[in-house]
Parts: sequence; C-alpha cells; structure tokens
Amino acid sequence: MSKLSEWYEEHSDRLRLIFVIISGIMLAASLIFSWTGNAEKIERLDPAWAAIILCGLPIVLGAIVGLVKEHDITADVLVALALIGSLILKEFFAAGEVAFIMQIGSILEDFTSERAKKGISKLIKLTPKKANLLPGGLDDKSGQVKVIDADQIKLGDILQVRAGEAIPVDGRIVRGSSSVDQSAMTGESIPVEKNQGDLVMSGCINQNGLILIEAVKTAEDSSLQRMIKLAESADAQKAKIVRKANIWAAWLVVISLTTAIVAGTIIGMQNDDFWLGFTRAVTVLVVFCPCAFVLATPTAISAGIGNASRHGLLIQSGEALERIAASNIAVFDKTGTLTKGKPAVVKVQSLSEISEKELVRIAASGEALSNHPLAKAVMDYNKEELYEVAGHRTIAGQGIEFEISGKKYLVGRLAGPGELSASELTAGEFSDEDDSSSLVALYCDSRLLGKIYIQDQIKENAGEMIHQLKELNVRTVMLTGDNEKTARLVAEELGLDDFLANCSPEDKMNYIKKQEAEGNKVAMFGDGVNDSLALRSSFAGIAMGGIGSDAAIESAEAVIVHDNLDAVPYLFKISRKTQKRITFNLCLSMVINFVAVALAISGILNAVWGALFHNCGSVLVVISAFLLLFWKG
Repeated sequence: MSKLSEWYEEHSDRLRLIFVIISGIMLAASLIFSWTGNAEKIERLDPAWAAIILCGLPIVLGAIVGLVKEHDITADVLVALALIGSLILKEFFAAGEVAFIMQIGSILEDFTSERAKKGISKLIKLTPKKANLLPGGLDDKSGQVKVIDADQIKLGDILQVRAGEAIPVDGRIVRGSSSVDQSAMTGESIPVEKNQGDLVMSGCINQNGLILIEAVKTAEDSSLQRMIKLAESADAQKAKIVRKANIWAAWLVVISLTTAIVAGTIIGMQNDDFWLGFTRAVTVLVVFCPCAFVLATPTAISAGIGNASRHGLLIQSGEALERIAASNIAVFDKTGTLTKGKPAVVKVQSLSEISEKELVRIAASGEALSNHPLAKAVMDYNKEELYEVAGHRTIAGQGIEFEISGKKYLVGRLAGPGELSASELTAGEFSDEDDSSSLVALYCDSRLLGKIYIQDQIKENAGEMIHQLKELNVRTVMLTGDNEKTARLVAEELGLDDFLANCSPEDKMNYIKKQEAEGNKVAMFGDGVNDSLALRSSFAGIAMGGIGSDAAIESAEAVIVHDNLDAVPYLFKISRKTQKRITFNLCLSMVINFVAVALAISGILNAVWGALFHNCGSVLVVISAFLLLFWKG
C-alpha cells in the first residue's frame, strides 16, 4: 500500500492532467448528447459522470478533510455543496462542469506556485571534502603529506594547498604566496595577491603557487559553512512569509450559503413548492462557485511569466512575480552584474621616454606565459607583435622578470621603496591614490617605466537601466566586495542612489535585512555564489544568468537568462502589469458571479444554464489573461 502511495505521489501531477483531459472530453460528449435529444437515454450513464468522479471526488474529499481535520473552510466546501446539490437534481453536466473548471484552476495554481530551490546544495558542493595535512607541522622537513577529510581538521593544523585547489578551511598563510580567487565568497573578479601572514577563506581557489596555511577555524566553523547556515536561516525566515489561507473563501461560503438558503426558502414558500425552492438554491450555489475567481490569478500569472520568458526572463513562481512588482529598492552586485566581470586596460601611463604603445608591448611580452587575469588583460590590449624574451622567471609577490635585448625588466605589482629586488626606488613611486584600479607596473633595471591601469568595465547599458528604474520609482543601490574608491567611481558614473563597499556575503544580507526592517521591499540582483545568501534573504532575488553561478540561479526567484540589463526595467514593468491584470480579472469575475446569482434567483437560469453562464465568465477571465502574453512594455 505504501508503494502505491509513493507511486501516486510521484505521478499525481501527471494523473491530474490526464483526468482533466478525459473529463473535458466527456463533458463535451454529455453536452452534445443533451442537445441532440438523447438526454434521457444517457441519464444513468451520462458521460459527465467521468468529470464528477475524476475531478469532483478529490474536491469533495479535500473539503471534508479540511473541515474535519483542519477546521478550514475553503472554496472547495462551496464547490462540494454545489456538486452534491446538482447530483440530487440529476443535473450531472452542471456538477461535472463545476468540478472540471475548479480542477483546471487548481492545476494552473500549482503550475505557477513556487518551486523548490537547490541553492544551498550548490553551496555545499563548493565545500572542499579533502585537505592535505602536514602531520609534522611547519618544521617537518620530510615533506610528507597526509590526505584527510576536511571535517577532521583541527585548529593549528598546517595544511598544504596546491595551485588550482580550493582552500579547505579559513586559515593564515605561514609559507609561500599566491593569487587567490575569492569570487565565490566576495564577488571580486580579480584574484587577490596573498602573502605570508595574510588570511584566506574556505571555498576560495589558490590560483598559482604552493602555499602552507595554518587552520584558524575548523571546517564546521569556516566562512563557507557559516554562509550555508545563514542561507538555511534565510530560507526559514522566508518560509514564514506565507500568504494567509484564503480568508475570502470562508466569507464566500457563508455569503453563498446564506443567499442560497434565503432565496430557496422564499421562493419555495411563495410558490408552495419545496422542490422549486431547492432547485433555485442549488442553482445559486452552482453560479456562486468561484471558478472564474479561482482562474483569475493563476491564468494571469501564467501569461505574465510566459510574456517574461519570451524576453529572456525566467520567473519561478507567481509569488516571485508578486514580490518583484511590490519591490521599491533594487540592490545590485557590482562584478558581473553592473560590470562585465572581465578585467580590461582602461589607461596607460608612461613615466619614461618610451611611448605608451611600447610600454604595453614590453609588458605583454613578459606576461605572455602567465595565466593571471591581469596578464590576459594586458595581452588583449596589446596590438603589436611581441618581443622575444629570455630569462623568464616568476618572483613571488612581485611579478615576472625577463630580458629583452639584454635589458632586464620586471612586470608586476607597483612596489614600495626598497621592495623591488632589494634595490632603491625613487621616493614617491609608491602611491595608494590609484586604488580604484588594479595596477600593472613595468620596471627596467629597478626604474619605473610606467603603469597600466586595469578595471572591470561597466556594462554599456547599465546607466540607461538605472535611469529607467528611477522613472519607475525604484531606488538603486550597489553592494560590492570591492574597495571604497572603486565602488564610488562606479556609483557616480551610473547615478546610483547609494552604495556599500567592502561587503562580505553576510554584510549584504544584513543591509537587506535593515532595509526591510524599515519597511522597504528589496529586489536583489546578483550573479555569483557569494550573492546566493543575499538573493535568498531579499524580498525578491533575481540572478543574472548569463555568467552567473548555479547557486545564484537556484537561490533566486527569477533569472535574467541573457544577462542583458535592458531586461531589468522590463521585469518590473511586466510584474506590475500582471498584478494590475489580476486585479481586473478578480473584479470581472465577481461582477459575473453577482449577475449570475441575480439571474439564478429570478429563475432565468437553471443549474445547467447557470453552469454554462459562469463558464463563460471563466472564459472571459482566461482571454483577459491570455492578452497579457502579447503585451509590450
């Protein structure tokens, strides 16, 4: 029995759809038979019974369970009463039609409901499972490495991290230096140079060079694990924001029952005919069934989501669409969202007799064998043929040393006085005034020849997107892991309302919580794993899917597939348009219901014609929603 239950649970959605299709065919057959004068022949085997059993029986059982176990009065109660009353009157088509329409509404509602996300599992997959332990510690000269499970790491353990490996726990570098890709945790597109004494975070990637780290936290307490726990906590909070049970349904049941009983009693007493009064009461129940009302929301949501998908916007649920429409603050990650996520040369400054073109050519010749993102940016910028170099070697923490025609060059970071090959440099060559860009410096025999400024470029349409959001009365904010000066320059160029720099994933989440505590509703736009926590914590999370991570996409409620910022304002427009259409459809359905009730009480509509009339209302609501598919913002 349990296996049968599991099988049904697994295939229930498909079975419901099959039942609805069969019911629709049988209802059409019932209607055709009655119109062709064969109603009496099929009274006992009316095809409408298929709809009554396949679509109606689950509604009746659900209403009984809701009343008995949960003491919950829903629209299903009203439908069940109308269905039972129609069966007593032997109006099988009316009973089947009401059940059929309600099941269609239920399927559409489930189709547009929120789908489970897997962002947390993606974060968990980032967690390194193994670590290279030096059993003898830092003083062990044997070089033996023992591979252990990451959760066995103890505080103070010395771990070896090779190039290309993920850092297993939060630690401090005790030997070596390297570039570390921190994009998973901070969103920085450019790897950060880490030297002895610097802290490194779990989940980040050691890009080049072997480093030894001392564990300062256990795997369970690492930055990545804390991020996972916070994401789970954010999900739990969001789960509390559930719409209240359909309060209107309880009132609708009370109003419809009262109307039916009063109308039936008065008409029965006036005509001294109980059966006539009962018939009118059942007809009122049939036309009062909220089929059009139930269809109004899911059909509009389906059309809105369909319209959005045609523009490369994947909205995961009707609730997500509603959240986006209600948001009044748009928060953006910088790297990969407002910027291209790819470092590029923005300025070249020659401080010697050589031209800027020559400066880039020499630097590119030395960088040719490096896979560092900054080196690639210099290579992409250079348009000249490379020089033949000799004596190419990497100097840890400084750069690449090489020779061209007997001259010794070094390309790498801008050094401080006394740092470069133990040579004296001219005072003032080191400056932090350019901290908004990553710098590549070129030296010849310890003399600074010039600087190459590299930045993550702003997307061409970012400024126009921000302008359009302001016209929609949406406040724009940028949260980034980059430094203050870089963030300020981007914010000023785009005209953002506010920004926050040096943000960790936890900082972003706390900013969002603060805004929402003040009564604002935040729509968060991000693309990286580091954004997944903010996406899950925000009122509405939207992932930029073109270059985004799987964790970000599955933590979000909507995805901009093509990564085009032009779609951001449209996302707000279509969401708000859909909400307006839902309101219109609800009002239309209620007007149709009340007109039908008046006609039923007056005797103009019987149960069958009442079912057809209120079916026309459902069709009008669906057509109204369908037109939303072709709306162009």
